[in-house]
Amino acid sequence: MKIAIIYDSITGNTELLAKEIAKEVKPDELLVVKKVDEEIPEAELYFIGSWTDRGSCSDKIKKLFEKLHHKRIAYFETAGFKGEDYFERLFMRVKELIPNDNKIIGHYFCQGKMPVAIKERYLKMIKANPEDAKLKVSLDNFEEALNHPDEDDLKKLREWVKNCLNNI
Repeated sequence: MKIAIIYDSITGNTELLAKEIAKEVKPDELLVVKKVDEEIPEAELYFIGSWTDRGSCSDKIKKLFEKLHHKRIAYFETAGFKGEDYFERLFMRVKELIPNDNKIIGHYFCQGKMPVAIKERYLKMIKANPEDAKLKVSLDNFEEALNHPDEDDLKKLREWVKNCLNNI
């Protein structure tokens, strides 16, 4: 079987997951691990990953999905916020972008650190609205996200990859 791992990453979180996925794939089955571009290798299984962009995947990954038909896809994503309900809502949005003739064999989400500019924006907003409890929660979440993806996230990712590979 030939497997392609294609991802889009800004802060390095999704790239880290892509490289970790590659460690779980047999070397003779791994076709490519690369950032998304115009060239789509022919593979039997695609691990496709993105960062969270306004509650969905990146525009580059959206365009990739438009080109994939009759493929098996395992989707992974990193997000600044966390929570199983949140991750499921994100996946449902992404799932709508994947043409129905593809088979989704699984999805994995985990929290990832955010750019420092996000923290700076939160601090400015808190200064202007010191009583806004939601902003304080967002700032706390920013600090929590700095530690992710952590070893527990990567362990869960490896288990997910093994499960995907065993169920195709």
